[in-house]
Amino acid sequence: MTEAYVALEGGHVIEGRGRAPGTARGELVFTTAYSGYEESLTDPSYEEQVLTFSYPLIGNYGVREERFEDDRVHPRAVLAKELTEDVADWLASEGVPAVDHLDTREVVTDIRDGGAMKCGIAVGDDVTEEDALAELEQCEAMSDHTEIGAQVSVDEAEVHGADNDGETVALIDCGAKGSIISSLLERNASVHVLPYDASVEAVEAVDPDLLFISNGPGDPVNFEQAISLVEAFVEDTPVAGICLGQQIVAEALGGTTEKMTFGHRGVNQPVLDLESGQVVMTTQNHGYTVAEPGEHLEITQINVNDDTPEGIDGIEYDVITRQYHPEANPGPEDTLDFFDDVLAMAETRSQQAVPADD
Repeated sequence: MTEAYVALEGGHVIEGRGRAPGTARGELVFTTAYSGYEESLTDPSYEEQVLTFSYPLIGNYGVREERFEDDRVHPRAVLAKELTEDVADWLASEGVPAVDHLDTREVVTDIRDGGAMKCGIAVGDDVTEEDALAELEQCEAMSDHTEIGAQVSVDEAEVHGADNDGETVALIDCGAKGSIISSLLERNASVHVLPYDASVEAVEAVDPDLLFISNGPGDPVNFEQAISLVEAFVEDTPVAGICLGQQIVAEALGGTTEKMTFGHRGVNQPVLDLESGQVVMTTQNHGYTVAEPGEHLEITQINVNDDTPEGIDGIEYDVITRQYHPEANPGPEDTLDFFDDVLAMAETRSQQAVPADD
């Protein structure tokens, strides 16, 4: 059996079975999703993290590229009770260390009790506990990854659906899932994907009907340019955001954000709409949240479990954001109408901007 060690913050070392070799370090988190492992593993929001699956068997329906959210695996390492050969081989081909035969209930309990924590991983024929501890020693806190956007964003602008005749969307790519782009394209939008540090001039060149801030990894305060873009455009251009995007919008408009103890990661997070009283099930993957929305935004939806903000709308500005993932992938599709709502907001604003005929 290939040796495998997981060193947790505080020095406790867990031994498991190595399934994909290598060493790694990152923030240890868990997801409760019972399916959708391909989507989770290719979600850019897991950058610089070590992902633990609480569901005991990962890989029981194979690996299919058409389900990927990005072109590579993003977690630094993967932990599970049991991984199938398909998934283990995939992770090995991506150079991502993987460990199974772990008591993942214990790992999840440690994270829930102590919060998301630093960890180090060592997998291989000759590795030791000291190798995992050495990785742990070098592990940085998530907030210290100040340039994490550069790791997950496009380098140059891309255009999708150029021939579509719907709204023009400037999507700021802070680590966008592919299904967000697909959801917009399915609604006839033309999507201009711009780097996370795009300039005001680059956005002006697109002349968007909607400024859309994507999901992504890390601390929202480190996405200073995206915050500046919201500040620059919100008075004249509708703004939407998902996950990290909601946090960035809040930071831009006078709100504050904070790190959660262990975050929300899974496909069954209940969200209450405060106006309708309806509860929907949602897909989530975030470790930061809006603490206070500020005077320009109002909370419209909350998490049933802990009352954290899940939906925020503008008071005097055209703004709609969601902390969860309306596009799902994986998970329930109860909230796909978010994309209809934000595009309708953009259409209404653009129609108002057209001068009336004499």
